[in-house]
Amino acid sequence: MADPLKSICEDPLERKWVWISLGLALVMGVMLGYYALASNIHPPSNVETIDPKTLHLSGEFAEDNLGVTTNPDGSITVRMIAARYSFYPQLVEVPADTEVTFRITAPDIVHGVHVPFSNMSTMVIPGYISEVTT
Repeated sequence: MADPLKSICEDPLERKWVWISLGLALVMGVMLGYYALASNIHPPSNVETIDPKTLHLSGEFAEDNLGVTTNPDGSITVRMIAARYSFYPQLVEVPADTEVTFRITAPDIVHGVHVPFSNMSTMVIPGYISEVTT
């Protein structure tokens, strides 16, 4: 097989290091892909929009609908609003070893949410509903 780098790199040592660099990049890509699959890390796939100016007036994010809801299948849904300096509701208690789906939106600015010791980490962007199941 002809070396495709022969026309670019005249020096054999240089070609060798280019192949080593490409091989290391390939190995790192495979390692990152395996880690993402093994740890169940994936980009968000649920895209829902909401009017940030009226989200608190009616619908799923009205004040009466915020908090923890138990679904018929036993899973838990938590609806929250992230606002400057606070989350509403401020305290959420869920049972251990239960699937929890967080549905969070924001009326003002971009917020970050991370639950320690879990795979739950997301950004909350005004105008969108962030949904994460953990």
